[in-house]
Amino acid sequence: MGEKITGLTVAQGAAMYVGAVLGTGVIAVPALAAQVAGPASLLAWLCLVLVSVPLAATFAALGARFPDAGGVSTYARLAFGERAAAVVGWCFFFAVPLGTTASALFAGSYVAEAAGGGRVTQVGTAVVLMALVASTNWAGLRASGRVQCVLSGLLLLLVFGAVLLSAPMVDADNLEPFAPHGWGAVGSAAALLVWSFAGWEAITYLAQEFGKPQRDVPRAVGCAVVVVAVLYLSVAFATVAVLGSAANTHAPLGELLSRALGGNLKVFAAIAAVLLTAGSMNAYVAGGAKLGAALSRDGAFPRRLAVGSVRGEVPRRSLALLVGLAFVVLSVVVASGVGLKLVVLLTTGQFVAVYLIGAAAAVRLLPRRSRARFTAVFALAGVVLLLVVSGAFMVLPALIAVLALLFLRWNRRRRGLLDQDGNLSSVELRRRA
Repeated sequence: MGEKITGLTVAQGAAMYVGAVLGTGVIAVPALAAQVAGPASLLAWLCLVLVSVPLAATFAALGARFPDAGGVSTYARLAFGERAAAVVGWCFFFAVPLGTTASALFAGSYVAEAAGGGRVTQVGTAVVLMALVASTNWAGLRASGRVQCVLSGLLLLLVFGAVLLSAPMVDADNLEPFAPHGWGAVGSAAALLVWSFAGWEAITYLAQEFGKPQRDVPRAVGCAVVVVAVLYLSVAFATVAVLGSAANTHAPLGELLSRALGGNLKVFAAIAAVLLTAGSMNAYVAGGAKLGAALSRDGAFPRRLAVGSVRGEVPRRSLALLVGLAFVVLSVVVASGVGLKLVVLLTTGQFVAVYLIGAAAAVRLLPRRSRARFTAVFALAGVVLLLVVSGAFMVLPALIAVLALLFLRWNRRRRGLLDQDGNLSSVELRRRA
């Protein structure tokens, strides 16, 4: 049975949001975006901030009105039915192992640069981070929330410290030429930056764990939006305006500190990377584990994983599957030598699919002529643009959607819910009536 725990506070919820959205986006992606689009990458950052505000507000409105462990999957079911719910749930659940693996390896790169040891140190750090996140979530959401508060406070201190200390080193010459790779590169940079802003949906799976979701979820989201927007824009600007061509480094935060204070400060950058990564992984694994249990409860996942879907319970079976898949992905990435950029883009494609269906569900579910519904329309328009720039990387979520629908059909038939033609059986129709 799951262990009963106390609900999340506003502070813990805000910390979960900050951790989920920031993650490795702030330690690695600013440099990657600068390589793709040069100083014009700042426009991509600004666009993503503008898109993320209505997106965050939309998921906050949904979480406050429909608090459930199923999160976006529940909203999709209420708006469009069980098939859409299964697709959203599977896309998010299977994005978590990919995303946590990439995050852990990003942090491992920082540690390897600070301590040496190359690939062995990088992979070893990833393994330790995965084990740490698994253990904190195994202990329950209350312990996970407290850890998240500490991690978020430390990472904000380190990141804002790096930006403020490097501010006197800003050089306007580093902003020229502004678009060295053409304006089309801004779209390519935006596709990468989806990774940095993924996370506004993650805490919807924990909405029911707040003491008063209708009040606490919007407050937590509001605090997180301000922190995330200010931090991302400041780090992106510092990466371009201070580092210039040195933005090609794999550890831009460490380089910013070195420029400001002198000397080799890679150790501080590694600490920041580990804190950021642990916070992001913690939030995503917590949300993904809750989602897995909810999907099982609703018949869209194996039934044995349903333990933990009730408010206050720890979804340990779902958590074990999620962590196990993450270690499988890590093994495949290490053995194949696949670059992290590819893993990031595959992950963001799945999140775009989740956002698309989630925003569309919000337009349908939220009260007409309300501010929340108006915001959801803007969010949906922004996600459609993200869909366009994601291009071929939407193939993976399409394949996962097919698998989700096949499993749902098979599970229904196995449980006697479908007739030979694949429609709901007369017995099941009478039961639901």
